[in-house]
Amino acid sequence: MIIASECTNKTDEQIVALTLKNQEYYLYIMKRYEAKLLNYILKISNISREDGEDILQEVFIKAYQNLNDFDLNFKFSNWIYSIAHNITISAYRKKTVRPQTTSWEDKDLNSILESTIDVENINLQKLTYNKILTIINQLSLKYKDVLILKFVEGKDYREISDILHKPMGTIATLINRAKKYLKQELKKEGITFYNDKKYKQ
Repeated sequence: MIIASECTNKTDEQIVALTLKNQEYYLYIMKRYEAKLLNYILKISNISREDGEDILQEVFIKAYQNLNDFDLNFKFSNWIYSIAHNITISAYRKKTVRPQTTSWEDKDLNSILESTIDVENINLQKLTYNKILTIINQLSLKYKDVLILKFVEGKDYREISDILHKPMGTIATLINRAKKYLKQELKKEGITFYNDKKYKQ
């Protein structure tokens, strides 16, 4: 019988090592990542929550099946995010139905906006929130993915490089282009950010 508290202060890599000896430890990997990965899956794909949960289960299954191939010298979070990314993109491209609009928490939306417009304390009105969300959801996958990984998931360039299997220079270029495009689209919609760093519509 595994006591949950014994995993609390262990790193992901330590729990992976334990899982390779006792599969019951994998439950704690799942508990640690289920909310974060589901949030990531829904944001990059705009699919329904039900479909997102199906993808999440597929991610955990594939990660477990390939756990023996994981190098304990590397960062587990990058490895499992990479699996989540690949499975989600594959599922998204197979979808023939119109994707749904996924709701975002204000703090996540603010993180992307602050990185793009260089403002603080954005007060989002409902109409404006919906406009901005529509613009972000309409970004191409390659742009939306890097923005979410960088400014919502808090990954650095090297981590994003590991997750997407792209050079860091390419990641930097994608992020800069995504921010530039987002800023242009916000202006087209008449969304303006003033010098007093307070949002107005």
